[in-house]
Order: sequence, then C-alpha cells, then structure tokens
Amino acid sequence: MEMDENTLIEHLKQTNPEFRQLTEQHLQYERQLEEFNKLRYLTSEQEIEKKRVQKIKLRGKDRMAEILKEYKARLHK
Repeated sequence: MEMDENTLIEHLKQTNPEFRQLTEQHLQYERQLEEFNKLRYLTSEQEIEKKRVQKIKLRGKDRMAEILKEYKARLHK
C-alpha cells in the first residue's frame, strides 16, 4: 500500500517519539523566528540568536527528512 508523504508524516508523529519531538521543536523554532521577523531592527545579540535558531531548526528538519527516508525504505522492502 502506497502512502502519500503527509500520511507518512502523520503516522511517524504518532508512532515515532523522536520524530514527534522534532516536529514540535520545529514549530517552536518557527514561532521564534516569526517573532524575530516582526522586529524592524535586531540587536547584534538578537541577530546571533536568530542565526542559532535557524541552524538548529535546519538540523531538526534534516533529521526529520532522514527518519522519513529510512521509514520509506523499510516500507519498500
């Protein structure tokens, strides 16, 4: 049975604790970045923090993609 990507993601959120945690963190980091983007100017400390959050968010997204890829590979065996 072939599942679409959104169905797989929802399944992983329900069955894989790491994936669920990563998606929750991803949303949290997204909200933080939205707050930074609302500011007209950033202090140097805010700029550094924004870059740090962007990097962490990207690492989490990469890990989620890796988990999804591994899961798809197991489905197709």
